Amino acid sequence: MASSTTGAITKKKEKKKGQRKVEGILAKARSAIRNASRSMVSLHHDPDYVPQGPIYHNANAFHRSYLEMERVFKMYVYSEGEPPIFHNGPCRSIYSTEGRFIHQMEKGTLFRTNDPDKALVYFLPFSVVVMVQYLHVPGAHHMHPIGNTVADYVSLVSSRHPFWNRSLGADHFMLSCHDWGPYSTTYVPELFNNSIRVLCNANTSEGFNPRKDVPLPEINLKTGEIAGLIGGPSPSRRSILAFFAGGLHGHIRHVLLDRWKNRDPDILVYDKLPEDGKSSYEWMLRNSRFCLCPSGYEVASPRVVEAIYAECVPVLISEGYAAPFSDVLNWKAFSVAVEDIGRLKEILMGISGSQYVRMQRRVKQVQRHFVINGPPKRFDLFHMVVHSIWLRRLNVRLAS
Repeated sequence: MASSTTGAITKKKEKKKGQRKVEGILAKARSAIRNASRSMVSLHHDPDYVPQGPIYHNANAFHRSYLEMERVFKMYVYSEGEPPIFHNGPCRSIYSTEGRFIHQMEKGTLFRTNDPDKALVYFLPFSVVVMVQYLHVPGAHHMHPIGNTVADYVSLVSSRHPFWNRSLGADHFMLSCHDWGPYSTTYVPELFNNSIRVLCNANTSEGFNPRKDVPLPEINLKTGEIAGLIGGPSPSRRSILAFFAGGLHGHIRHVLLDRWKNRDPDILVYDKLPEDGKSSYEWMLRNSRFCLCPSGYEVASPRVVEAIYAECVPVLISEGYAAPFSDVLNWKAFSVAVEDIGRLKEILMGISGSQYVRMQRRVKQVQRHFVINGPPKRFDLFHMVVHSIWLRRLNVRLAS
């Protein structure tokens, strides 16, 4: 009996020692990033890329943080749950970023550890997109089966592992690109209030908290690949001032189309692109100076990344939208935010030619952070999502 008690005490001391070690690693990283933030220019040699310029709030602090992430960040993926609802996700369509991230965490080795005691964060690998496909009853006005499945999963991992209860979920994260992703987390108050939620639907008016939650870019990969989507002509060869085509849903799009559809030859706004065979959607993006990115039913829009891929300056028309990677990226340097849709042309025409050229050049520079690579490459979308999770983990201090 005494031997058993001694063993339990020893094990408890070892776990506390491990927790103190983890917090010590994070404390050193915080200190290094704080010191780097005193200079705006990165002083570190990097063979791949050295962040610089006004597209970053502080290029040196970002670079230092990124290097610290590469050095020490480890993520543990819970093994509980059966595919396809768990450990799986769509890698094509408008939900591709959800599936791509889950796939990389399941199949890749970047940042992943199989030793949960060495992890700094813990991933809950469920797919809301697949839950909707398999569990939602068409026509039902509630999502209880989905929310209850999320709650059951958290209950399962918390009963089998000590990590959820130790932090009350603060060092755990989930990821979803479905509109219902945020609401599904309300079935577990600790998941909603404490955990890192990586969401395409990053709506601050619906409880998205930029301090602990992560905006996830929405990318519509129809074929699963980005081949042919990257690049566009120079500013002087872009003949269209502003362009949008998309379904008429959400009040912002109604206002946009009511005000601008068929009203001005410089502002080309459609609910459906004309079927005259003259120009495709992709051609319109590439030949526009500004690409309009209005919210639909939810704040997320794949047009933001489509614009960046086409090297077209994004125009964000949204309410409560937290832009991706905005803790690092200075969106004002390469995009335009518009609140008054009636003044849209006035605002865009007020941007001088030289200013536009600078903004468009910055769109090309920031493009690397939104590209999906297989396998991932440094500073690309996968790494930027991980870096955003890393920053949120730095905000958390767990008592040992």
